[in-house]
Amino acid sequence: MDTSESSTEPQPSAQPQPSAPVEAGPPRVGWRRWAMDTRPLRIPAYRRLWSSTIVTAVGSQLTAVAVPKQVYDITGSSAWVGAASLAGLLPLIVFALWGGAVADTMDRRKLLLITNIGIAVTSLLFWVQAVIGLDSVVVLMLLLAMQQAFWGLNAPARNASIARLVPAEQLPAANALGSTVMQTGQVVGPLLAGVLIPVIGLAELYLIDALALCVTVWAVYQLPKLPPLVGGATRRAGVREIVEGFRYLSLHKVLLLSFLADIIAMVFGMPRALFPQLAAQTYGSYGEGLALGLLFAAIPIGAVLGGLFSGTFSRARRHGWMVIGAVVAWGAAIAGFGLSANLWVAAAFLAVAGLADMVSMVFRGAILLSAATDEMRGRMQGVFTVVVAGGPRLADVLHGTAGSAFGPRTAVVGGGLLVVVVMLGLAAAVPALRRYRI
Repeated sequence: MDTSESSTEPQPSAQPQPSAPVEAGPPRVGWRRWAMDTRPLRIPAYRRLWSSTIVTAVGSQLTAVAVPKQVYDITGSSAWVGAASLAGLLPLIVFALWGGAVADTMDRRKLLLITNIGIAVTSLLFWVQAVIGLDSVVVLMLLLAMQQAFWGLNAPARNASIARLVPAEQLPAANALGSTVMQTGQVVGPLLAGVLIPVIGLAELYLIDALALCVTVWAVYQLPKLPPLVGGATRRAGVREIVEGFRYLSLHKVLLLSFLADIIAMVFGMPRALFPQLAAQTYGSYGEGLALGLLFAAIPIGAVLGGLFSGTFSRARRHGWMVIGAVVAWGAAIAGFGLSANLWVAAAFLAVAGLADMVSMVFRGAILLSAATDEMRGRMQGVFTVVVAGGPRLADVLHGTAGSAFGPRTAVVGGGLLVVVVMLGLAAAVPALRRYRI
């Protein structure tokens, strides 16, 4: 439970039991104690939700590669690629915040069905425009905006549903399972796209994603109904309800601090905007292409390894300390990366950072699901979606500017050290996060 002194801090909310009894299973011995905790997969409803993620994690990355590739093929300009990426940011922010409010007012299973069908239709439209050779950047940007709007509506409902499907003590394990799949998709998806584009063409990547989303729709259809737990009058999902969500967040320190921890780590310590310059100038002797690919792949690879061995940490009960330690470890690893002149040492530091990020994701997600009441989980997940999507984009601007002014390695080291100092200072000044446990 939460042991902070503030009376406004939430107690971990009571979790509805899964529809079928969940057996404890045999004790984990030997190497099994270190491996991923798979207890949530014994719950049929969660297993269906998680299984659908395996397919879409790869499929969505095919589209994520295909859109910028098609934009570049049409324009020959990286500036247009960046503009197309930004075209999806505002719809994502707006609809994630609104989607969180919607997820608190209607059956989340129904909302997931509607939004997954919308995303699938969008992927199908991507395929159509590519097949007919429309070659319109404007159309691509509009489709991307529509896709991100549906995703913004989908993500809060999907994440908030987990706490209704698994017991509270298994939330870290469930988050580790989901995060590992998503991180694996970020590694496998782009590699698969690179192999498939010369063989089957760009358009078919969109079609594969659309077909994968059909699997997701079927899996969601198999879920139990997830109506709001709070009865009474029908609630709206408007501006007032969104504002109520922010007010709720401001009154509950542990939730606010979990968001601030991610903002600190991502804004000050995510140096991906400097990877091309570092690959060309610092690690160019290894081959610029190899260096760039390795730098981008190292963090997801570390996160996947962290997920595969999440049994080492997923049963921890001091969730606040786990977040603090993970963010500090992230900052230290990023600083180590900035100090590394050897490409392989640099990649190793980034992999350690990815592992730390996995730990942070697991326990920030668990705090969000356990500390927020069910009628607020959708809105909290909406804010979470905005933070996760917006933080790295702010980091791109900050690190790009700092790298130009002070040099890329100085910017990376300074950012990593700043993460460590600010996170430790925040943890010392406000005890709510470090005192939170379940």
